[in-house]
Amino acid sequence: MDSGTSIDSLNTKTGLIHFNKETGFLSDSLLLPTDSVKNPVSELIENLEHGVSLEMVWIPGDTFMMGSPATESGRRDNESPQHRVKVPAFYAGKYPITQAQWEAVMGKNPSGFQGEKRPVENVSWTKAVEFCNKLSQTTGKTYRLLSEAEWEYACRADTTTPFHFGETITPDLVNYNGNYPYDSAQSGLSREQTTDVGSFPPNAFGLYDMHGNIWEWCSDKWHDNYNGAPTDGSSWETGTGNSRVLRGGSWFYDQRFCRSAVRGCCPSAYRYWGIGFRVACVAARTP
Repeated sequence: MDSGTSIDSLNTKTGLIHFNKETGFLSDSLLLPTDSVKNPVSELIENLEHGVSLEMVWIPGDTFMMGSPATESGRRDNESPQHRVKVPAFYAGKYPITQAQWEAVMGKNPSGFQGEKRPVENVSWTKAVEFCNKLSQTTGKTYRLLSEAEWEYACRADTTTPFHFGETITPDLVNYNGNYPYDSAQSGLSREQTTDVGSFPPNAFGLYDMHGNIWEWCSDKWHDNYNGAPTDGSSWETGTGNSRVLRGGSWFYDQRFCRSAVRGCCPSAYRYWGIGFRVACVAARTP
């Protein structure tokens, strides 16, 4: 998926903000930071149709090192040069968008692995953006795809290791193709399908399924490396190519493609049973 290689060619933290259309933010339910809690997790909960809700997690802004070091096993040239990025605070989807959430907003479910709690997949970048636009119109909030910088920052959650879990992962932590171990890890289970979102432990920001299960569309256009990339966390929209960035790996891919720094790309109209997305919201956090 780097520089002309696509998915199909590879073949292989605790307060709550509740929101709904009738009442808006309930700021009195927010637990403000204390000296003992540096970055308490807060949530925005959006009520959709048919009893379906969308949980968003507040991601505190900070600066981080994007990309992978030359010493990281399995790294590729498109993950360089490492560069410091300042990411403003935002809300990120607690989980990838589920099939139930997709149906509540868009109607017909395109997924190959059916299940209301499974991530929606077989969705193009164009359709993912359409979902965000419709959700924005319905709620009056601005929903969009995460930028690539936001995605990696949210995935790492203050870690610098290949995975937010540490130096490696196991099938008990991530849904990936366990037939091909990473570095010194042993081979393991390959489920050969998606799993319900939230089936595995979250990262330190409270986000689930950042490694494996499905690739996630980001807003950015594809570039072969980070030369000239934005350093403010924004989406990289220069260039003439039609491919968009994918992050996170999937059930079909081995561990090295599930690393925090891994980058992929596909044309914006491409669909596949291993591609879905999560959303960001730019709503202000109620003090």
